[in-house]
Amino acid sequence: MRTLAHIGIPINEKPAKGTYLEGAKLYITDPADTKNNLEFLYFEKDCPMPEIVKKSTHIAYAVDDIDAELKGAKILIPPFQPLPNVKAAFIEEDGIPIELMQISK
Repeated sequence: MRTLAHIGIPINEKPAKGTYLEGAKLYITDPADTKNNLEFLYFEKDCPMPEIVKKSTHIAYAVDDIDAELKGAKILIPPFQPLPNVKAAFIEEDGIPIELMQISK
């Protein structure tokens, strides 16, 4: 089952408050800092992520079993660990990037 986690929006300037993900060459903000659960993303020029992820707004869902969700999906970014208790992956559905997040407790 998918539960809406956040909406991710690419931005053109480095955020004043954000977390740097060195391997991804990306800054992200905390969606909990906004009323509408928005995550802002600033991609460095040499960020290796696919263009569709860097240029499009994405919808992120928390899922119970990320591996089950990935079966048969069009995978843009295979599973990775952006934060200590999060396993994430990006897929494409309906022409837009979708982030799937399995959060450990």
